[in-house]
Amino acid sequence: PDQVSKVIPVWNNSPNMWLIRTSIIYQLKYKEEVDKELLFKNIKTHIGSKEFFINKASGWALRQLSRFDPDAVRDFIQENPNLANLTIREGSKYI
Repeated sequence: PDQVSKVIPVWNNSPNMWLIRTSIIYQLKYKEEVDKELLFKNIKTHIGSKEFFINKASGWALRQLSRFDPDAVRDFIQENPNLANLTIREGSKYI
């Protein structure tokens, strides 16, 4: 946890798709402790990506967050209409 602010931005801006994916989904088990600002920033960085695993990870992270803060996820999706359809579909599953 003490390295998050150093490591996650590096991973999110990496040319390695798997590091990007990890930077988006590493908080899946954080429940209501998710750093929403960081999650949303990491997802926004990759809006427009055609990479299935990045878009799937974004939707997965949003879907998980929606269990604890559906309003935040709904607002994020509405404020970012250029999200991939896969991300929107996955993220909206429980809202």
